[in-house]
Amino acid sequence: MSVRWLLPLLCALSAEAEFFQFDSISNVSTYYFNYIYCNIWEGECQPNQDDATQQVPTRNLWAGFPQDYTSLLHQWYCSLGQCCESGDCRISNNITGLARDLQTKLHGQHLVQSVVLKAIQGFINNPESNKPLTLSFHGWSGTGKNFVARIIADNLYREGVKSECVRLFIAPFHFPHARLVDTYKGQLREAIRDMVLRCPQTLFIFDEAEKLHPGLIDAIKPYMDHYDNVDGVSYRRAIFLFLSNIGGATLNDVALDFWHSGQNREDIGMEDLEHRLRAETMESQGGFAQSELMSGHLIDFFVPFLPLEYRHVKLCARDAYAARGLEPDETTLDEVAKAMLYVPKEERLFSAQGCKSIPQRINFFLP
Repeated sequence: MSVRWLLPLLCALSAEAEFFQFDSISNVSTYYFNYIYCNIWEGECQPNQDDATQQVPTRNLWAGFPQDYTSLLHQWYCSLGQCCESGDCRISNNITGLARDLQTKLHGQHLVQSVVLKAIQGFINNPESNKPLTLSFHGWSGTGKNFVARIIADNLYREGVKSECVRLFIAPFHFPHARLVDTYKGQLREAIRDMVLRCPQTLFIFDEAEKLHPGLIDAIKPYMDHYDNVDGVSYRRAIFLFLSNIGGATLNDVALDFWHSGQNREDIGMEDLEHRLRAETMESQGGFAQSELMSGHLIDFFVPFLPLEYRHVKLCARDAYAARGLEPDETTLDEVAKAMLYVPKEERLFSAQGCKSIPQRINFFLP
């Protein structure tokens, strides 16, 4: 790296100071100093810590900067190894990793494995998609909806769910009061627009979507529709995930029917579920079902999370132990699985809690 590159850059910073806030310049400077210190001089630091000084600046601070110097800075920055083939190091789009994680880490959800991989891979491989990708996850609590959302984030973004390209909204937490829905609309639209402007590929996760006010979803409906742009901003490279418990009863009934008839669970196909799942969603109470997102047919895929069986709970327990560096025997795994609640009670067929409480549950079985 040549020092003569930095001299005109510093002069330009002085000449163009009126374009920036002082704290913004400080934040940018601190980031690049930390990067050099951590990666070039190998100083003692924690480059992944959640500290503003370790974050890549997200605002377009260089909008008023002379193009020649912007190009010069870009070349210098890339020489440090911070540029990627995708053009944005925040985005990894590891489809191979996504397929592997869905196959090895997710248990009892063969339909989720195939539908999610097909949807994400198709969207990533088609940069000319005519709309954002919108997926709706359905099933009982503990069946893996949040877990799969995290797997998607981990494989599409370098920092996973912590990436500044990923945003999680939890309906009861972020939008608790119906009387403030008009305020929430403006805040939500602004948050989504800001992220899309800052990141070329964004992921929005709406947990407990059935509790969203219908007006709130309709406020962002244009962002998921077939538009080139909305107010000059294109949302076509955004991914929207809606997670809800809607359809859990339907999925349970279908799985139970297959079990009673002696058919394999893995023989359940989308043709057995999609129509019933869509119908139950349309008939359910809550803002998600009543929104234009449903009536406008903007959901690309309804993703069914089937209720988990005893054998799947054991696999979840095994993974929870492995995450702690432990290798339990079959007896221990059986003890953990038997401690869960199952329905129907007489047949102890489906776990009423899924795998959600397994990490905490195994604490009772540790020596």
